[in-house]
Amino acid sequence: MANFLHSKSADDIGKLILRIMVGGTLLFHGIAKLGHGVAWMSGPLGQVGLPGFISYGAYIGEVVAPILVIIGFLTRPAALVIAFDLIMAIFLVGQSKIFSVGQSGGWGIELEMLFVLGGLALFFLGAGKYSLKGGKNTWD
Repeated sequence: MANFLHSKSADDIGKLILRIMVGGTLLFHGIAKLGHGVAWMSGPLGQVGLPGFISYGAYIGEVVAPILVIIGFLTRPAALVIAFDLIMAIFLVGQSKIFSVGQSGGWGIELEMLFVLGGLALFFLGAGKYSLKGGKNTWD
């Protein structure tokens, strides 16, 4: 057992689990946005001087990028897109929660930070062997 835990296979299984967790969980947020739209984001974007059409970037960050992460194709850039998407979410609508405790007793932005840090981890780790191209591409 100890040898397996120090093997390349264990690392690749860990990367697969991380990809499924980050991409799979965020994809549900993207699917909800597909159903309900992103028009509500125009208000927070406008308050910081950004045009409302930028809200459509949420579809890239919460639908396209998670799918790429799950299948392990262009994982590194897709993971950066996810991290950026959630940093923008914190900046636009979560600033007041940064130094607060959430309703469930955790950090006010713990979910957002799980996606940010998970995305950054995937950027540095890559997709691993259990991905579309077997982790042989630099961008995967």
